[in-house]
Amino acid sequence: MAGRPRGVDDSAILRAAVDVVGRVGPAGLTLAAVAREVGLVPGTLVQRFGSKRGLLAALAAQAVREPEELHRAARAGHASALAALRAFAVDSMSDMSTPERYANHLAFLCMDLTDPELHEHALAVHRANGQVAETLLAEAVSAGELRAGTDAGALARTVVAVIAGAGLSWALDREGTLPERLRREIGAVLAPHVQEGKSWEH
Repeated sequence: MAGRPRGVDDSAILRAAVDVVGRVGPAGLTLAAVAREVGLVPGTLVQRFGSKRGLLAALAAQAVREPEELHRAARAGHASALAALRAFAVDSMSDMSTPERYANHLAFLCMDLTDPELHEHALAVHRANGQVAETLLAEAVSAGELRAGTDAGALARTVVAVIAGAGLSWALDREGTLPERLRREIGAVLAPHVQEGKSWEH
């Protein structure tokens, strides 16, 4: 049987694992399913990650780096810090394009809440998301997009909570798309703080 194809690195394997989790949830995730996704033999994943548990731990560790990567991409694509914040929120939930995929990723979060090692990574992701939101909101205050005196830290905590809550609400009522829901709810939270006459669509 062939070994690991040239050019298939850990990031591609972990990206495939995210896709498999979205389809079948963490309980249905197997090394064989991920190996098929990227054209590997299961033994290669055993060599790389040791076990399904090792793969899940690697997946959780990688997630810690994603908020800053998404932050850079969102900021590069938008002149407005508030528009970048909205883009960041949408991109951070992009793997949850259907209620079923949302449910499967939520099942992974439930594992994070009960497993000490996975919880450590999940908490780091949560804090990183909050830091990105606070950074963008502070930039918006400095740029005059938000009213002077707006508490960027407090507002960031609310925004992060709204992102999580919007996902769950959308998965329950299934009205529109998740990106639409996120944009609407974040807009509603920010509206009282936006400087009069300011537009943050781009």
